Amino acid sequence: MNKTLDGRVAVITGAGRGIGRGHALEFARRGAKVVVNDLGGSRDGTGSDGGPAAAVVEEIIAAGGEAIANTDDVADEQGAKNLIDSAIEHFGRLDVLVNNAGILRDRTVANMSYAEWDAVIRVHMRGTFGPTHFAVAHWRNLAKAGETVDARVINTSSSSGLYCNPGQANYGAAKAGIASFSVITAREVARYGITVNAIYPSALSRMTEDLAAAANLAPGTADVFDPTDPENVAPVVAWLAGPDAKDVTGRVFGVYGGRVTVAEGWHAGPSAESDKRWTVEELDDVLPDLLAKSAENAGTDGSIPDKGAR
Repeated sequence: MNKTLDGRVAVITGAGRGIGRGHALEFARRGAKVVVNDLGGSRDGTGSDGGPAAAVVEEIIAAGGEAIANTDDVADEQGAKNLIDSAIEHFGRLDVLVNNAGILRDRTVANMSYAEWDAVIRVHMRGTFGPTHFAVAHWRNLAKAGETVDARVINTSSSSGLYCNPGQANYGAAKAGIASFSVITAREVARYGITVNAIYPSALSRMTEDLAAAANLAPGTADVFDPTDPENVAPVVAWLAGPDAKDVTGRVFGVYGGRVTVAEGWHAGPSAESDKRWTVEELDDVLPDLLAKSAENAGTDGSIPDKGAR
């Protein structure tokens, strides 16, 4: 296998299971030294267990790679700092940050508690901001000191955030925020030699098993390609961390099975202009006309419905 990440040091959050585990294993196979972060909590974020992170580290070392485990809570300020510091202190450098940690507490808005809202926003948004904050500050200091920086941040959004899945207002809002956070941060840090991108993966894991069942996503068999395998996502993330993606930044990529999609974000559509303030009566004609000319919002599968088919 081509060691495209040879000598690179990567921090991967939520890497004890599922998609994050796939990232850690792929990065190690590609030659990276990996900090495997996982608090080891349940799907809803409760509890902790160092076992998942340790198991992935053992798997990497058994295959001849280098890795250490970290069980800090990345949504905690000190935990996020400890995580970034652990990579630098143990391996002497940091090159890639993959923010993957997340939880679910699905419920409709009318039934959702404040605690369920806050918990999901905290893990996804603070858990992405915190490690990114400390990693970017580290790389910025290196750049200001005259060093050449070639660093990557790869965040994890979701189709639920981009295409709005009902029943996941907390999770979707957080994931939409992460997509915007990625584009904004990419523009802020380009001058320092840092790229920032995001993915919105689809795979069968403990985080998505309910959604996968609802969408009739069934795993394959041993002799048939399994599009729901979480490890299908890792090659795209490894590519974004590798040399060929040095000039790719501020983009969001969908990954499902053998399909890769480039998401196209919010952009200005049809408009109307007046040289004075609109009246409500004037808008009776203007706004329906603009809506008739505009594309529909994408459906939950990411495709834009054909107005003529309705």
